[in-house]
Amino acid sequence: MTTFPRRIALLGSTGSIGRQTLDVVRRFPDHFQVVALAARSNVTLLAQQVQEFHPSLVACFADTQGVEQAVRTQLPEAILGPQGLLAVATYADADIFVAATSGLMGLQPTLAAIGAGKTVAIANKETLVMAGHLVMNAAHRAHVAILPIDSEHSAIWQCLHGESKSEIRRLILTASGGPFRRASLEQLRAVTVEQALAHPTWRMGAKITIDSATLMNKGLEVLEAHWLFDVPYEQIEVVVHPESIVHSMVEFIDGSLKMQASLPSMHLPIMHALAYPTRLPSAETGLVRDLHWPSVAHLNFEELDIPRFPCFRLALEAARLSGTYPSALVGADEEAVELFLTGQIGFLEIAELIEAVLERHQSISYPDIAATIEASAWARAMVRTLSKSSVRHI
Repeated sequence: MTTFPRRIALLGSTGSIGRQTLDVVRRFPDHFQVVALAARSNVTLLAQQVQEFHPSLVACFADTQGVEQAVRTQLPEAILGPQGLLAVATYADADIFVAATSGLMGLQPTLAAIGAGKTVAIANKETLVMAGHLVMNAAHRAHVAILPIDSEHSAIWQCLHGESKSEIRRLILTASGGPFRRASLEQLRAVTVEQALAHPTWRMGAKITIDSATLMNKGLEVLEAHWLFDVPYEQIEVVVHPESIVHSMVEFIDGSLKMQASLPSMHLPIMHALAYPTRLPSAETGLVRDLHWPSVAHLNFEELDIPRFPCFRLALEAARLSGTYPSALVGADEEAVELFLTGQIGFLEIAELIEAVLERHQSISYPDIAATIEASAWARAMVRTLSKSSVRHI
């Protein structure tokens, strides 16, 4: 039986998932209490959140001197730098740690939260992709639950409630296909930043939106599913589902399928993770719209065209090669996407640079956290070097 109110420590409170997590808290004040907040650099929004939710602990990564000065002015009690993120992750009064930030910044706080015995609700793909072996082994040793917030992994998790892992035949992740599902190679070469940021069904941060356009995001989700559910890669498949109504499926050895469906909403998987094992009523909150099946009319499922989306292939190759290849993949992707968003490379060059980096990578088997972080940093630097030269994989 769930004990409420559940006290939340939230890392990444000003990002898309963080803001939606606070939406859930706002709608269910008797069920949840925010006790610690951390953000990267949006000091103005963080200050507003502090004023509304009155957390006992506030932290800001403060990645520039200007941000640091803004924190000292608006949030003088906030803890600055990486130590602040770790303080939020391990805050003694928190029941559940929500890792809602993207990128490498979530890795060490997540491991620290596990070490402190906190339940972890995770929306940070990179943490599991880069260090799934470290995170899941640590969680197993500490008897800590890792609860997925990603809509696809939440769907699989919900389909597996009450089921035996030995009876799984396949995990089937669904993909919207992004904005370029029907685009030709010529059209992909001319893609603008604005076009790539116009996702047809989801509203997300810039990095994950570009990853969704290249389908790198779906490749990363395959690695996440492997670690979260301890299922071999060969039993994880992806199918394109443009409507984004069925969020993922599980096929069992007897041939039956279970799926989780709803209109696109990140509030639902957030609610499920925060309140688990209790389900909260959403009808009067406005967070989750009712699904009226006759209005849906048709659901489409298509095979993923891998040659048109090489980032997906590269993610699967990094998974197969293991070691520090996934870390290099994450670092290279983060840097290449940043170059694209700032107009320094074209859309198709994202995959070209990542592939060139992976070809040059010298992997370390069973990496510790230092080797994991170093591989990612090396890959970012290599992308910058290659983007300034003609030495690139074409």
